[in-house]
Amino acid sequence: MKTLENVIGELCKIILPINDEIFFGNQKSSIAICTLSSISLLKEISGSELMKKIVLAGRLLSENKGIDSLVRYAITNDRIKTIILCGKDVIGHKSGLSLLALYENGIDNNGRIVGSHSPDPVLTVTKDEVATFRNKVKILDMMGETNLEKISQAVDSIS
Repeated sequence: MKTLENVIGELCKIILPINDEIFFGNQKSSIAICTLSSISLLKEISGSELMKKIVLAGRLLSENKGIDSLVRYAITNDRIKTIILCGKDVIGHKSGLSLLALYENGIDNNGRIVGSHSPDPVLTVTKDEVATFRNKVKILDMMGETNLEKISQAVDSIS
């Protein structure tokens, strides 16, 4: 089953390439923005003045590999203290809802995100890494928000 999923994932990369994954901004900021599946919002943010106020902007498309990468990056980057979760969630994968479930509930002994309703919310990060993430980072839930001005106002309220 995992092999089929990997093949499908690789086919999706070829058929629907999404090159823009992450944009870096002010390396002194402690705020990151995750636009979930809203690639146009990610591009809008990347070309805006908001990049001077945030450490990075990126996307999150999957409830497993994507969240693994996000958790590992956040715990190894000392600057990141807040993640603004905005944009449209991924239909089917529900990666945003899975990230919130991880933040609230953690993972079970099999690496499954407790309370997630995604198809395959199994992570490779350890319970210790998840605990570090949950203690280190605050998530501001603005899921569904795609208005750059409102997101910018949220950044200003945190700064």
